[in-house]
Amino acid sequence: MSWALTTSGAAISEAGAGANSTIIASSATLAKWSDEAEGELNTDTRYDWVANIGSVSANYKPILSQAISVAVGNKILKYDPSGYTSRYEAQFIADMNSDIYNKCVNTLTDMKNKEKMI
Repeated sequence: MSWALTTSGAAISEAGAGANSTIIASSATLAKWSDEAEGELNTDTRYDWVANIGSVSANYKPILSQAISVAVGNKILKYDPSGYTSRYEAQFIADMNSDIYNKCVNTLTDMKNKEKMI
């Protein structure tokens, strides 16, 4: 189920201004990457967030959105990093997105938080 946890616009913004215009216009590719990211998040947290999104409290839905947005943002960046001003810029965005994703996973797997989320 593509874009169950975030939007394509949020993911594109996480890729940064240098994102390849052809790939961000490809809704089929972005939807595929959204499905992949949602599956990866479910696996990393050992919980099916997509199937259970209705039971997640409103305060925690932005964490799910952010996790998927940065994951897809990195897939966009990886597709073609040549649009960024330097390799350093592309690497900086990728590193920041990875750090944010890992923090989201940690928050989502913490049992004290999970009890409040669902």
